[in-house]
Amino acid sequence: MEELLLGVGSRVQHAKLGPGVIIGLKYAQYVVTFMDHGIKEIDKTDPLFESLYTENRSTEVETASQAEVSLLKILRQWGGITEIVPLGDRWQDGTLLLQPKDKTQQPKELPISVFFHKIVMLRDRLRVLEQQLNAHKVLSDEEKINLQQYITRIYGSLTTFNVLFKNKEHWFIGEKGGKED
Repeated sequence: MEELLLGVGSRVQHAKLGPGVIIGLKYAQYVVTFMDHGIKEIDKTDPLFESLYTENRSTEVETASQAEVSLLKILRQWGGITEIVPLGDRWQDGTLLLQPKDKTQQPKELPISVFFHKIVMLRDRLRVLEQQLNAHKVLSDEEKINLQQYITRIYGSLTTFNVLFKNKEHWFIGEKGGKED
């Protein structure tokens, strides 16, 4: 489900800056003109910030920053490529425990499903990088091949995590053609 954004013209309240009106939107901030403090950029997750009256709600982000415009274009173009990859049955509801050598320090525990999701996202981003590399208009074929070899080695380094995947077709495959290191 897409998150709806407060639009330009929305009336807001900030615990420290007082009442204001949104005059612009950025990827992670609202541009707000406050009655007593002028124009400020406020983080969208600021806990001191609340909406009083919403205007022009939108799922789109209006921005003046060229970097943000480029990032949003990339996200829209590549946002739908993530496939659903199932975690192996034996790992369902499991926990990953990282135990430091120094027993006076606390171990780090997290659900395997969270760790697995990060591995899948890493794989998806590597695939996008690989596609962009292969489609690059300025790099020579030799440069593409040299960079592609690094990506292949990265896949090879990640074969250790193949044990987490339910289906073999989702495994990482390195230079050795699918054998784990």
